[in-house]
Amino acid sequence: MQQIDMNSDEFQAEMEKTGKFVDKVYSQFGWVPNPNEEVNEGVTMGLARNKLIYGKRFCPCFMVIGETKEEQKAADNRICPCTPAIEKEIPEDGLCHCGIFCTSEYAAAQAQHNEIEEIVHEHSRGLTKEQAETLLQEEQLDGDELEALIEAKNLGMIYFTLVDTREHMEYQMAHIVGTDVLVPTSQFYAKVEEELAGKKSENIILYCHSGSRSYQVQHAMKGMGFEHVCNLRPGIIGFSGETQRG
Repeated sequence: MQQIDMNSDEFQAEMEKTGKFVDKVYSQFGWVPNPNEEVNEGVTMGLARNKLIYGKRFCPCFMVIGETKEEQKAADNRICPCTPAIEKEIPEDGLCHCGIFCTSEYAAAQAQHNEIEEIVHEHSRGLTKEQAETLLQEEQLDGDELEALIEAKNLGMIYFTLVDTREHMEYQMAHIVGTDVLVPTSQFYAKVEEELAGKKSENIILYCHSGSRSYQVQHAMKGMGFEHVCNLRPGIIGFSGETQRG
């Protein structure tokens, strides 16, 4: 797998081209950006990365299936702006799966929601040890549940390994505070054995940008014998807790 240096002239040039591409899509379909700028930046970076690696702007929220161009075409990988987003996701939900393309109505409502969340967010989750242990048995977690579990972990009530399944450049841009391991989806089979050996019976929580890549990784890990694997279903874009760059 080709490694991309996000500081290279090549990547920065492709980022500029991808930014113009995204602006063109907004104009063509009458969509607007997500009010969360980190969402837009992260998806744009993923699109630029995929363009350099695969020659196409495959949706960065899904694993690219296929080694060759022929296999990738046969697998019907999503290419931005993808048909599911145009025909179903945006008309029904107000935004595409990755969140970069939104209707103006959704963006306005989300901006208002974000403002309220910022005001009321500061409070203690207060899980008991038993409640935290029970929550760790769930298959899918939302952002508030993960934040509560991180608090419980910091208090020494429970233990789990928090795994980011995105790419290195996404991790550098922003990752959840408390992340223990980075296992990029593009290097999954090589990295999972290297980073998570000996943890097959332990609690593991996965996350990615929107929950899709980590959901695929969750099922792959179960097939490899990992017993307790949770997934942050909305991804980091649905997590309102503490994140950091670098």
